[in-house]
Amino acid sequence: MDVPDGWDPETVFDVFGSESARRILALASEGPVTADDLADHLSVSQPTVYRRVEELVEYDLLAERDHVDDEGNQYNTYVTNLDSVTFRVEDGKFVVDLQLARNVADRVKD
Repeated sequence: MDVPDGWDPETVFDVFGSESARRILALASEGPVTADDLADHLSVSQPTVYRRVEELVEYDLLAERDHVDDEGNQYNTYVTNLDSVTFRVEDGKFVVDLQLARNVADRVKD
């Protein structure tokens, strides 16, 4: 799949240039995680986590799911929607290919 609308190499470099964004994607690739989980693992504030999560969800790199625990508490979990990203230089310009998961439900194991 080519880069989705709204993506250009500069946008991709900005998003992936954030260590927090890269670590969120990596943690969410292991299975559904909450914003609290992410803040704990990343040792950053929840507002920072929420800003990055919002950006990643906006660009379809992260999927947001509602979860209800055994006590009836409802909260969001996040799972990586990104399979791969490839950068290359071709004909004097950067080309970015993003591969997104076709069925994110297969990744949700909660």
